[in-house]
Amino acid sequence: MKLFFLKMAVFWRRLSGGARRRNERFAQDARRVEALMSRADPQAQWHERANWMIDVAEWVRHESKVSLRDEQAWRQIKHARVAYLLTWLDQHRDVRRTVQMTLQRTLREASGPELFSATGLPFEAAFFSELMERIVTRLLPRHLSPSDLSGLFTAMFPASSDAQWMMELDQDVLARLWKLAGDDGISHLYRQQIDESLIYLSTLVIAEGISPAFRQRLEPKMPLQATPFMVLRRELETYLRGASDNEGALRSLRMLIAVCQAQTDRIYEHLDEHGVSVSLVYRVERMRAQLSRMTYLIDLRVTGQVRAGGRRVQLLLADLIDAHHNRASVKALVRRSFALLARKMVERNHTHGEHYMARDRKAYGAILKAAGCGGAVIAATVLVKTVGVGLGAPYFFQGLFASFNYAASFLLISSIGGVLAAKQPAVTAPALASRMVELDTAEGQHKLMDEIAMLLRSQAAAIFGNVAVVIPAMVAISLLFGWLQGAPLMDAARAQANIDALSPLGATPLFAVLTGVLLWLASLAAGFADNWFALRKLREALAHQRQVVHVLGAVRAQRLAAWLDRNVAMIGGNVALGLLLGMTPVLAQFFGLPINMRHISLVSGTLTAAVSSLGWPVLSTPAFWLAVAGVVLTALLNVGVAFACALGLALRAREVPRRIRRQVFRMVLRRCILSPYGFLFASRTNPIATVQGDEAAPESEGFGLVGTDDDTKGAQRDTAANDRAVKQRRGPHKG
Repeated sequence: MKLFFLKMAVFWRRLSGGARRRNERFAQDARRVEALMSRADPQAQWHERANWMIDVAEWVRHESKVSLRDEQAWRQIKHARVAYLLTWLDQHRDVRRTVQMTLQRTLREASGPELFSATGLPFEAAFFSELMERIVTRLLPRHLSPSDLSGLFTAMFPASSDAQWMMELDQDVLARLWKLAGDDGISHLYRQQIDESLIYLSTLVIAEGISPAFRQRLEPKMPLQATPFMVLRRELETYLRGASDNEGALRSLRMLIAVCQAQTDRIYEHLDEHGVSVSLVYRVERMRAQLSRMTYLIDLRVTGQVRAGGRRVQLLLADLIDAHHNRASVKALVRRSFALLARKMVERNHTHGEHYMARDRKAYGAILKAAGCGGAVIAATVLVKTVGVGLGAPYFFQGLFASFNYAASFLLISSIGGVLAAKQPAVTAPALASRMVELDTAEGQHKLMDEIAMLLRSQAAAIFGNVAVVIPAMVAISLLFGWLQGAPLMDAARAQANIDALSPLGATPLFAVLTGVLLWLASLAAGFADNWFALRKLREALAHQRQVVHVLGAVRAQRLAAWLDRNVAMIGGNVALGLLLGMTPVLAQFFGLPINMRHISLVSGTLTAAVSSLGWPVLSTPAFWLAVAGVVLTALLNVGVAFACALGLALRAREVPRRIRRQVFRMVLRRCILSPYGFLFASRTNPIATVQGDEAAPESEGFGLVGTDDDTKGAQRDTAANDRAVKQRRGPHKG
């Protein structure tokens, strides 16, 4: 009985304490509302009235920095604050009249076209101008000029989450807000401003739609007056001059907006096929945003009165808030403008990466032989580098000489069909990412695991082939150099310094990671070169260039253009990699950073040259074995970092869900534990062919290829959701 009374006492304290806290909150809200409403003054200056409205909005949307409430609870609190504010004003008629006069005067003085036609939409004509404008806007405070309704609106609702609770406002509350702030005169005024905004937006759409960059990718021979963009302007003028209930004009206008949006999809298809321009992608995205804003404004205008279309007002306001948030985001601009370019580069690397897959023992042996050829060239590269450094030239010219040496060697390796270790991950990772969108079936999971095993085997074969040839070749070169010159390739101090520098206890891991990043950047340069060549239509230009045809003849000119079209990516990637490996240490030295490069093939040759110069007794020293450990670590970091960077870009470009990424990681880890041999050496048969038959299914399950039912269902849901998101964003365009 005593325990029961104690429990009841605790319950009563909590109940009374909760009621007391609620009463305190209500009293605090009442004091805050009274203080805010007392500041309303219709005779005040614009800035004073604007700051008052911003403070009221800040009180409504304020959230505690530390709270256990979720987003839905906070949205309900904001709705309750708006309702409480309106109820409080209804109870204080004198204050309500002052607040109403202040709001109505502010709305009459404000300029609405900028709110409807500029808020949240890209303003600058070029991508980099827009990028700099956003950066400056983020760094510098924005001036709230008089009658600037767009600036006032964005200051009142600065967060993207404001759009959600704005959309959930009750229609009765929205009607009470309009009754407080607006009247028929303001409704008519803003209807006129909506018409002005439609005319302004259509003018911008026409200017882009009939520009040469757009017409060349649509219908270059179509007369200007027949283009859908010019017809859009005529239909818009007809609709604005006629009655608002003219269904025929309204239907025709909506249809033309849809046709113009379809034209932007055609431009995307052309870019996918003929090369991507970041500037053109930005202009297309700006046109799509302008057409979408026109749709919202037409929907709002159809109602006849602003107050009659409460739901459409909410949609427009939510779109303005969302668009403003994206307009202020530098990251969103870069991601949206470079998404198509990244996807194009991923597709190009995917096509090239298929040639570097060791699918069976025959292909594994072919990669070993190609890597052996690359190792022989790398040995000569190390010789030239060592001799060049010994000349004692200024550091800048040493870096320039090293860049030319690397670029020439890499081009030679590619021209003879050789393979350079650690260079393949940047082009094979996109091929792997393309398989991750097929994980909705067990067969897709089988194929993905085999692709991962083949990719890692390919990297192992390239490293084995390079190192197996570069070491004996470097020994032979060192002996021949010593016999001809009567001196070792390196002096004792320099050789010992090279051995000590490769120790994993020093900066070697950091340098190896940086080299992996440079390998990935070189693959991006290859993609940019290939895209630039296609975008500028250089194959057709070179094949019909008068001077080239006059010197080589028509047939040879076409062959040259076709050869450059096939190999421009290889040339650009190898030259870029040579410049990055050679000039990065020079630029780092300019800033006082002692940075060097660590590429597995080059460090293997350098270590061999140093050992050959010091003599074979150095093999028994701890410094040598630390250097060997550093070489092994360099191989792992070169491959791992280049692969991770390329795979991350490919996954973002293909928008693979995170759940699928985690599922793949678990599957790879399980197979690596159960069968590590398959990640280093080739099997007797083609694993892809093996998993196709029913007989291979039980054996494959032993490697953990198939996930659980929950994982598979989750992958199916994520893949379907991903496809829907891409279709909604890109329309009928197939990315």
